[in-house]
Amino acid sequence: MSTAAKVVVVGEGMLELSRRGAEWTLGYGGDTLNTAVHLARYGFDTEYFSALGNDPFSVQLRADWQQAGLGTNFVLTDPTRQAGLYAITTDPAGERSFTYWRADSAARQMFSLPESPHVEAMAGAADLLVFSLVTLAILPPEGRERLLAVCRAVRSHGGKVAFDGNYRPRLWANRKQAGGARDAAISCADFGLPTFEDEAMLCGTTNPARVADDWYALGCKEVIVKLGSEGCLLPDGRAHPPAMKLAPKDTSGAGDAFNAGYLAARLSGASPEAAAQAGHKLAAWTVMRSGAIPQRDSDAPYSS
Repeated sequence: MSTAAKVVVVGEGMLELSRRGAEWTLGYGGDTLNTAVHLARYGFDTEYFSALGNDPFSVQLRADWQQAGLGTNFVLTDPTRQAGLYAITTDPAGERSFTYWRADSAARQMFSLPESPHVEAMAGAADLLVFSLVTLAILPPEGRERLLAVCRAVRSHGGKVAFDGNYRPRLWANRKQAGGARDAAISCADFGLPTFEDEAMLCGTTNPARVADDWYALGCKEVIVKLGSEGCLLPDGRAHPPAMKLAPKDTSGAGDAFNAGYLAARLSGASPEAAAQAGHKLAAWTVMRSGAIPQRDSDAPYSS
């Protein structure tokens, strides 16, 4: 595949409140949205599959996403709900914490709106479909099943599916529910992008290699285990550290950036090792700047 590949990313994009000194600024973010914007910056034809309201903030989000290079043809409108909201704060080490207002967001109903079947059919024709465990967490059971059906449609015509096991305990009733959704998604995935820390919380796994083994046993075709500042575990089991240790300014969106760098490189024909290097490079650029989706600058590694 090349940058002509059609990419569809599924999830929830939210309003983002972030602090700059004494001031709070309003932007946008969300795990899969962050990845989608990065993929669009690499030059891929990228549609975001989600739902927003028709309130002024939702209208502005659509305009902002279009300006960022995302297609919004798959962003549905819920007439009774609005976009979700989160606030992000960082400690002196750059580690982030979040406060969410998303329980009644429009994205939770993206598979229940009148236009949903039409968008599902179009998404099923993608060359690459990307989603996460957070995507599944915000959906009701029927929505989860319909998303997995889209995954199977993508794979039926030779497309690829990428799944990030992004586990956020507060979004789930319990670990058993989250684990069941995770396992079902892994069985539909070509690219698996688990984070060791998340897997340890969800499954009690104590060894990154065991994470990869578990994902392969469930049917995933290619697994890369993210290890935070230590780098990642390649699909062949070798450790791949980042080029250098950093003192991050803001770790928001680091894993999402890695996902985009890795997938962009793999879609362009790079080896898993070269793709991991691209993922580390984009994640490093991201964490040295503020926000989950930093403003593009001359050092941004999208063309390298």
